[in-house]
Amino acid sequence: MLLRSILIATCLTQLALPQGIIKRGEKPIPPAVENIYQRGLRYLADSQKENGAWSDSGYGGTPGVVGLAVMAFLAHGEDPNFGPYSKNIKKAVDYIISKQRESDGYFAGDGRGSMYSHGFATLALAECYGMYRDPRVGTALKKAVKLSLDAQAGNPHGGWRYGPESSSADSSVVGCVLVSLYAARNAGIPVPDDALKKGLTYMRSCRGNDGSFGYQPRSGGRETLTAIGQLCEALAKGHETPGFKKTSTYLGKKLNYREKNYPYYFEYYMSQALFHTDEELFNTWNDKNTRYLSAIQAANGSFPGRGKGEAFNTSSALLSLALNYRLLPIYEK
Repeated sequence: MLLRSILIATCLTQLALPQGIIKRGEKPIPPAVENIYQRGLRYLADSQKENGAWSDSGYGGTPGVVGLAVMAFLAHGEDPNFGPYSKNIKKAVDYIISKQRESDGYFAGDGRGSMYSHGFATLALAECYGMYRDPRVGTALKKAVKLSLDAQAGNPHGGWRYGPESSSADSSVVGCVLVSLYAARNAGIPVPDDALKKGLTYMRSCRGNDGSFGYQPRSGGRETLTAIGQLCEALAKGHETPGFKKTSTYLGKKLNYREKNYPYYFEYYMSQALFHTDEELFNTWNDKNTRYLSAIQAANGSFPGRGKGEAFNTSSALLSLALNYRLLPIYEK
């Protein structure tokens, strides 16, 4: 009887909310955000292949892009164990695990694998861990983290680049892998402090005097890379450092910027960077981003354009709105 009373009270509370507004936590979700997200998830569900990937070739078949799609579902509160999209999530996770190299834990994929792909696949498993009742997730995640740490140990820059054996580094790959290690640590997987510090030291070496981050040290700042760098700094709790404040000022002047080559990659990182930087800046950006994505979303719910395919574009675009829901552990401040 008590449970029934609680359910009735919950239903009445939901009915009392204005029509079209979904409430998650303290703040209602803007109807425009929910509309974009629902259409995007339907596209991802409808376009997924039976093997769990999003294309038979190309980037939609890489573990990293499949991982981004998994996170897009999870970020909306979709459950991998039951619910309308549980089968999609399960198939995608199965696919990611199937692409992990048995010998060393590397998510090599089918020829297009890279440490980018490994980083995003690792991040997806970290966000699944503890939520998805499948012991393979934890096993695969631990092996993936070990591969990342082993690759860093052999890198003279303390970072990563395209392959685990690379002897060079760049801020884009380092940022991707570094975020996945923070997520794995949040999930309870041991990650040494020294590994995180070495990765962050490399990222900071790519920051210019104006607060922007370049591809490599002294290579000139770029907006997307700056957002990645700021996110890493925030995850390291470096909010009070002079560098963080310089980068905050730099990003605050880029609220109308739109990346031409990889727009959704920029959206994905810019939203997270601003969320961790300043609430007012994030709210302004979020409103602009919602209007922008609403205007360019295709009729089938996808986000077409330049980049790495519609699965990547759509997943990244949705994840740039996922801070409205704040359900993924990596989105916690």
